[in-house]
Amino acid sequence: MKKATIISLAIIAGMLFSSAVIPVRWEHLGSRKINNTFDRDVIYITGSEGTFNALKIKVVHKPIALYDVKVHYRNGSVEDIKTRIHIPAGGESRVLDLRGRNRVIEKVVFRYETKGSSEKRAKVLLFGRH
Repeated sequence: MKKATIISLAIIAGMLFSSAVIPVRWEHLGSRKINNTFDRDVIYITGSEGTFNALKIKVVHKPIALYDVKVHYRNGSVEDIKTRIHIPAGGESRVLDLRGRNRVIEKVVFRYETKGSSEKRAKVLLFGRH
């Protein structure tokens, strides 16, 4: 009797935990090779028709200091996210939550400063979470 109860509880616990886990989907929205200076660049969102509730930025080749992210939505509104974060080469930003309901993004404008002495240009990759 004890063994059957333990097995039943294990099955129920497994069902509860498996249904509670919702996979997070990050979609690659675009990328941009950036200059080796203090600058501003734009990533236009062309391939995605979905709505997003958060952004994440990954950097390869060189570290950057990310100062500001402006999200332009298709409905004409703009969300300004002050970041002031350092992203190492191969690293990523914190999750940048978007205010309001899920909205369709038209473009993302970011201000940055490239760090490090490598001659290779940094590349910024933008991801959106559904």
